[in-house]
Amino acid sequence: MKKDTHPNYHPVVFVDVSTGTEFVTRSTLTSEKTRELDGEQVPEIRVEISSASHPFFTGTMREIDTAGKIERFRRRYAQKGKDD
Repeated sequence: MKKDTHPNYHPVVFVDVSTGTEFVTRSTLTSEKTRELDGEQVPEIRVEISSASHPFFTGTMREIDTAGKIERFRRRYAQKGKDD
């Protein structure tokens, strides 16, 4: 690899602010806020959503029906499926 062409790839602590879940991975992201991990200062990146809080991964998915749009969609395409 050429020198000075690739970004610094280092350990990072990601914190999901909605659940408090933390996980350590490697990334090129940096942050002003750091945390000590195994005797080394690593950046702490705060995220609003992760697999620990995302509705798809937690099994709490729900449909938000705005003014019957979902029902209208289902009626419209249910009729087309019967004609085929």
